[in-house]
Parts: sequence; structure tokens; C-alpha cells
Amino acid sequence: MWPATLLRMRVLLCPDKFAGTLSAPDVAAAVADGWRDVAPDDDLLVRPLADGGPGFVEVLAGALGGRRVPVPTVDPLGRPAAGEILLTDDGTAYLESAQACGLHLLTAAERDPKATTSYGLGLLVAAAVEAGARTVVVGLGGSATNDGGAGMLVPLGVTPLDGAGRALPYGGAALAEVAALDGEPRLRGATLVAATDVDNPLLGLHGASSVFGPQKGADRADVLLLDAALTRWAEVLTDRLPGCPPGLGALPGGGAAGGLGAAVLALGGRCESGIGLVTRAVRLDAALDDADLVITGEGSFDHQSLRGKVVAGVAGAARDRGVPCVVLAGRVSTGRREAAAAGVTEAHSLVEHFGGEEHGGVDAAMTRPAEGLRALGARLARQWSR
Repeated sequence: MWPATLLRMRVLLCPDKFAGTLSAPDVAAAVADGWRDVAPDDDLLVRPLADGGPGFVEVLAGALGGRRVPVPTVDPLGRPAAGEILLTDDGTAYLESAQACGLHLLTAAERDPKATTSYGLGLLVAAAVEAGARTVVVGLGGSATNDGGAGMLVPLGVTPLDGAGRALPYGGAALAEVAALDGEPRLRGATLVAATDVDNPLLGLHGASSVFGPQKGADRADVLLLDAALTRWAEVLTDRLPGCPPGLGALPGGGAAGGLGAAVLALGGRCESGIGLVTRAVRLDAALDDADLVITGEGSFDHQSLRGKVVAGVAGAARDRGVPCVVLAGRVSTGRREAAAAGVTEAHSLVEHFGGEEHGGVDAAMTRPAEGLRALGARLARQWSR
């Protein structure tokens, strides 16, 4: 994997996306360009990463090959959106919920988890099934929905009904009236896998509505309403779907992406670590074994970063090997002691690079991220290269 040399620095670049600005491959390319400006003879190995959220398909396509098939879908409000599925030679289809359910598809004023739907994700899953996939891996993350996958089930042949036998409107709030299901899941024998590093359950204080609802536009009253609606939804799924496991509302991962994890479990699927799946695909462990320095990063390096996200996984693996790990981020708010305990040697932010918040650093970090990352890459090369 690495050239056989003892003279060159071996640098592994394995960032996540910078949400809202750059994809993971673009982040890695910018840092690599900056490093090569200073130390062109060093060996750089680029392995962009994702954890199931936006960029999941792109990263896996680069690692696994296969065919990327465009699939027309809709966004959380039912408007046309562009989606795709990755089909690999082993009969697996990969797709990401964010292409149809993503928070980034809505303006701040449009965010309302009481009304947003996962219907578009169902169109992507149905396309994968019709393409003959035996396993459908759904990357979960960055969603604007809180409907427990009710919308997703409709294109798969299952319609939620109220007590009068009428089809429910879309959105999480309508599930308060769910009484039955019409139809059977049309999966053609395919197995569903939810790729997520969120272990929150569907219901309760640590559930989808309470923890993630406010990020999607829910106020306190909305959270209570949505949690009650999902409680009713979990009861109906458990009663009406033969493959649904007992205790659905409390299962780890069920709360991922507004309850999409629970829908996958109810359809007889399973949850797997998104970052674990991606790191295996890109053979990250072998690359880490031979690295002299690891550079990772994400848009915001904060307290959530150290709970199962890309940066946490990379930093911990580097620490276990005694390899220094540098984090680059748009903004850094994690304390040094906390970061060091997780395996982070040092962290640098674009906001500070561009002069800090008081000097327009936030705007520059959002509008000129590649420029800033290239400069930080050069800075790290001057600091670390032999």
C-alpha cells in the first residue's frame, strides 16, 4: 500500500465531509495540495471517509467501484430531488437517506419534523430492490424527518392507516392517529442494513424526537407530540409486521435519522456501524498501521464528534497504534484535554486560520474552505515533515 521507504514522511489523509461546503474527497485533496506545496516528496495516502450521512455513497463508490445509478426521488417536502444508488458486483446496493431526507435540502424556515417525510428514501430503496440487490445498505444521518420511516414504507408497499381506514398524511405528527397498516413489504427477499453510528433508541428521553428533533425545527411541545406519535407507531409496527422485533422503541439505533433505524429493524433488517463499514471498505486499518501521521477532520469538531463519528474512530485507532493524529475543522469547540483523551494530538480550525470570529473568520471558513485547508496542509507539512 505504501512505498517501501524510510526517508519519506507517510501521511494518511482520512477526513469526513465539511458539511455545507466540501465533500470528504475535496477536503482531502485541498489538504494534500497544501502539504505537497511544502514537502512534495512525502508519501500521501488519501482515504476519504463517511459515517452514513451525506457523502456515504460517494466515498464507497471511490473505494468499492460498482455502478452509480441515478434515481429520481423527492425531498422531505415532496419536491423533486436527485438521488442515486451504488450497485456493486456482490449484489449489494448502497444509498444514503440524506439525498431524500437531508436537512440540507430545506431552508431554516422549512424545517418542521411534524410534516417532513421519508417517502423519497422509500423510492431509493425500492429502486435498489428492483435492480436486484440482495442486500440494501442505507446510510443514515443528516435527516430532516421524524416520521419513524412511515413515509419510506409507502413506496415499499405498506401504507399507514388511521382508525377509519384512511391513508395517513405524511409527517411525524400524523402518526398519533395510526391504527393499522395496509399491504405487505415488497423487498423481494432483500435484506436491509442501516449504516449508522447513532445508538439512540426510537423513544424516550434519549430517543429520536428528544435528542434530534430540536435540530430539525421542533420546539418542546413538538418534541412531546412527536415522541407520543412514534410510541403509537412502534406499537403498530410491532403488531402488524411479522419481522418486527419486540421492544422496538428501545432498541439501539432505532432513533437514527428520525426513526429510520426503527423502520429498518421492523422490516427484519439490522443496524451496523457506518464508520466501521466505510473503514473496512477503504482498508483504513492497513493504512493506519504504516502511517507516520494521520490527518482527519470534519466541519465542526465539538462534543458530538467524540461519540461515534469519523473523527473519534480515526483518532482512537491512531492512538492505539501510537501514531499522532491531527484534526482539521471548520470550527473547533472541543477542549484540549477531552480531545487528547480521545487520541487527538492537535486540532486546527478554519475560523481561527482566517482571523477568528471577530475578524470574519466564520464567513471566510464557509466561503473559502479549500483555500484555508490548503494553507493548513502547508502549515502541517512545515511542522511535521522530516
